[in-house]
Amino acid sequence: MKIDFIPLQVHGDDRGALVSLERERNIPFDIRRVYYIFDTKRGVTRGFHAHRKLKQVAIAVKGSCRFILDDGNERVNVILDNPTQGLLINSFVWREMTDFSEDCVLMVLADMEYEESDYIRDYSTFKMIVQAQQN
Repeated sequence: MKIDFIPLQVHGDDRGALVSLERERNIPFDIRRVYYIFDTKRGVTRGFHAHRKLKQVAIAVKGSCRFILDDGNERVNVILDNPTQGLLINSFVWREMTDFSEDCVLMVLADMEYEESDYIRDYSTFKMIVQAQQN
């Protein structure tokens, strides 16, 4: 499975740093929704779903966490720990997030607003859909 990291240019000086996120410039889609996850308790794993259409870019703006990404054929572990790097997650990729540092703030940019019908929340259903698409 190909993992796409998006480098995010840092602008700054002795006062601090700034990263700008712009559609079609460093984010490869129109941003329709932004959310962030924080105060995740030790030992908690989140996610456990895939999307039929949604694309996302995840950025650990503070701290770190581990993504387990699965395209139905391969599982890959990715650590997000750099606020100048975004992880592109395409549709039909199962994701789980774990190993959150105590200070982790995980921001996610999405190309769609929340739509429950876009979620695949059962792993066996996800695998069945992916296999049907490959045949």
